[in-house]
Amino acid sequence: MATTENTGFQTQAADAEPPTAIIRDPVDHPQGPGPDVMDAASLAGDDVVNAAGEGLGRIEAIMLDVSSGRIAYAVLSFGTFLGMGGKLFAIPWSALTLDAAEQRFVLDVPRERLEEAPGFDKDHWPSMADETWANRIHKYYEIEPYWDDPLSASSG
Repeated sequence: MATTENTGFQTQAADAEPPTAIIRDPVDHPQGPGPDVMDAASLAGDDVVNAAGEGLGRIEAIMLDVSSGRIAYAVLSFGTFLGMGGKLFAIPWSALTLDAAEQRFVLDVPRERLEEAPGFDKDHWPSMADETWANRIHKYYEIEPYWDDPLSASSG
């Protein structure tokens, strides 16, 4: 049986996957919300880089699992120019690290791996509630599905 620890607002199993990581800005300590609680709309347009610092694209949307109250995915646009062309990718939220100092996200995958990832175009979105599709996306990014995370059970 997992032990639990109080993390403020929720009780989280001690062996649960940690929430999305945040690289904090050591100099700027803003007043108000952020980086722990933020307006999802303020994240749209944020750049995404990989661990090597290569640009991978930008956040187009934040997708919520309304039933559980959890963020399911960030939709990443890759290979677009002035909003034209390119491909969209559903990135499991826990695969991203918020870099508050640089106001961007880090996705720890090589650019080539993202190029080969399952994606979609702006006019043909997948059914993100489809379990088969969702499991395939989480497996591709080697991320435990958020619905299997014990934290999910306590937040829905």
